[in-house]
Amino acid sequence: MTTDESRVSLRRILQRFTASEAEIDAQELRRESAECGGIPAQQCSRGQLVSVAGRLRTVVYTPRTNLPTLEADLYDGSDVVTLVWLGRRHIAGIEPGRHLTARGRVAVRDDRKVIYNPYYELDSPK
Repeated sequence: MTTDESRVSLRRILQRFTASEAEIDAQELRRESAECGGIPAQQCSRGQLVSVAGRLRTVVYTPRTNLPTLEADLYDGSDVVTLVWLGRRHIAGIEPGRHLTARGRVAVRDDRKVIYNPYYELDSPK
């Protein structure tokens, strides 16, 4: 091992010890998302067809007078993308803490990235 390699590995070890739990979790989510072939949510832009992978932070049913919606915030370690299923009150397996991969076209609503009626694949529980 060269001196440069040992410095880099020592730096990684020190960062791991000094990082907060949230930072370590975000790094792990970014790594898992990349392994699934997902685009980092931070790099997604309006109109782009994307595949994003991460963990559901929140799942909320929003009753509306015309059209009920189920909304879930997907966090991949870099940013949040809100997944919105129109006309749905509940979807089996869509619950906080669940890992999934979603595909669809990105829209922007209230300065937030949104994918309406995404195609999704639930990852096996860990």
